Amino acid sequence: MDTKIGAVDTCNPTCNDLCSAASNGAVSTIQNSVPSTALVNSSEATLGRHLARRLVQIGITDVFTVPGDFNLTLLDHLIAEPGLTNIGCCNELNAGYAADGYARSRGVGACVVTFTVGGLSVLNAIAGAYSENLPLICIVGGPNSNDYGTNRILHHTIGVPDFSQELRCFQAVTCYQAVVNNLEDAHELIDTAISTSLKESKPVYISIGCNLAGVPHPTFSREPVPFSLSPRLSNQMGLEAAVEATAEFLNKAVKPVLVGGPKLRVAHASDAFVELADASGYALAVMPSAKGLVPEHHPHFIGTYWGAISTAFCAEIVESADAYLFAGPIFNDYSSVGYSLLLKKDKSIIVQPDRVVIANGPAFGCILMKDFLRALAKRLKHNSTAYENYHRIFVPEGHPLKSEPKEPLRVNVLFQHIQKMLSSETAVIAETGDSWFNCQKLKLPRGCGYEFQMQYGSIGWSVGATLGYAQSVPEKRVIACIGDGSFQVTAQDVSTMIRCGQRTIIFLINNGGYTIEVEIHDGPYNVIKNWNYTGLVNAIHNGEGKCWTTKVTNEEELIEAIETATGPKKDCLCFIEVIVHKDDTSKELLEWGSRVSAANSRPPNPQ
Repeated sequence: MDTKIGAVDTCNPTCNDLCSAASNGAVSTIQNSVPSTALVNSSEATLGRHLARRLVQIGITDVFTVPGDFNLTLLDHLIAEPGLTNIGCCNELNAGYAADGYARSRGVGACVVTFTVGGLSVLNAIAGAYSENLPLICIVGGPNSNDYGTNRILHHTIGVPDFSQELRCFQAVTCYQAVVNNLEDAHELIDTAISTSLKESKPVYISIGCNLAGVPHPTFSREPVPFSLSPRLSNQMGLEAAVEATAEFLNKAVKPVLVGGPKLRVAHASDAFVELADASGYALAVMPSAKGLVPEHHPHFIGTYWGAISTAFCAEIVESADAYLFAGPIFNDYSSVGYSLLLKKDKSIIVQPDRVVIANGPAFGCILMKDFLRALAKRLKHNSTAYENYHRIFVPEGHPLKSEPKEPLRVNVLFQHIQKMLSSETAVIAETGDSWFNCQKLKLPRGCGYEFQMQYGSIGWSVGATLGYAQSVPEKRVIACIGDGSFQVTAQDVSTMIRCGQRTIIFLINNGGYTIEVEIHDGPYNVIKNWNYTGLVNAIHNGEGKCWTTKVTNEEELIEAIETATGPKKDCLCFIEVIVHKDDTSKELLEWGSRVSAANSRPPNPQ
């Protein structure tokens, strides 16, 4: 998972922890260096321009928007900022998903919508970003400041004079909420919201009165001083005690292993985790939601640990280990395959972003994961037993059966060809559904990005996320794997991808329905109306911009399509509709679906 945060590299190392939200990145413009405090032209000393300058300062160069009458003046001032580009989206949900995808690569993202009708529409995307620990600035154009407290009823509301409904909804899915309805404290509220998002690695909500964005105020008369956020520090006594207890535990083990989890991102601890793997010699695996956070070319990498549907031979090594260290795990019903992992608490060390728990014994708080992993690396004895065991039992994966001429295309053949497309210049976006399982088996080359939304699992996420991710790293070619059911939820913003000149390759996997839900619980509601997907994208293209579409039904057509997409059409958005059988699923989905179904259908406990 790539990360670039901001445009300035002069940040003092002591503030690196709080400069970004993502895992591997360099540094943002949050810094301790001496700032410029140049005077701002009086016509530009407005709330809107201050907000725009702040966004640019923290590394945001694109903001995803849907206009509405309450945010139009604010948008005028945002797009007047030279370093900020307005990316107009087709709907608020996709604007939020785009900001999510942007934050995964850039380290922070932003979207702008209108009051209530826009705010409640984007809410689902903000909840997803909250679940994935992504800093995201959600900006809403609010009511005229004179209307607060007047008992008036406004449009875009539910018809009551209380304007706080939207705010109350956002309180559950953001870490800070700022309602700016006067200029005196606007500067403080905006700066507090943005800095809190960066510190907490969570979304924030900023509502700005529609009549305030263009009004000059003395607090905005100078260029904003770059943020200098106090770094979080580990409790040194606790750190030393945790390291000593963990080293004693692991050094007694015969075949210990390391497993990386998704919270490596929010802890900025991916590099420290790799340093620990290098120093210890332990076998190294990742949980499915951590794919892309740990380099898969590491010499001791053994694959994805996902219980019964793990990479071949990975679960056997992890679950037979006499000690396992999980760094930043989330054990939910999906990642645990319906709570069926064969792990024992008395063998585990759980390292969270600020806490370490050792087996059934001691727990240590106020310890940064990054500090702990680096200190632990210096105390562990080298032990490669688990990896050697893996190496002994490992049998290389077979290849899909060779297709007969013009044989209907199989999904495993499709992903065999997608694997060949991957390089350091590509990134993979996997939609919720069977693409989770098929993309999980892809082997990521050094530098290849990878993103999916496992904790929240909102179908349709990938269209907006692909838009945002591709906008943040235009030098990479994004390969998005999207099922037909998910695509129908958010298809419109392919339009925005074309409008922005993006070069994404979308594989639309058409199997006639919600396949992941079929494998959990089948019913007629999982069958969807088939669309002419290439025809739809052609209509969206409408001869404006660079876009190429094709439909493939067999391997020969797929090979030709990929050659065209990576050759003559390499500068176009390429949409490849792949027709496959409705029952052509990964074996992992079949197993996972049955176990999740069993977990969902547990009878009520006796009362």
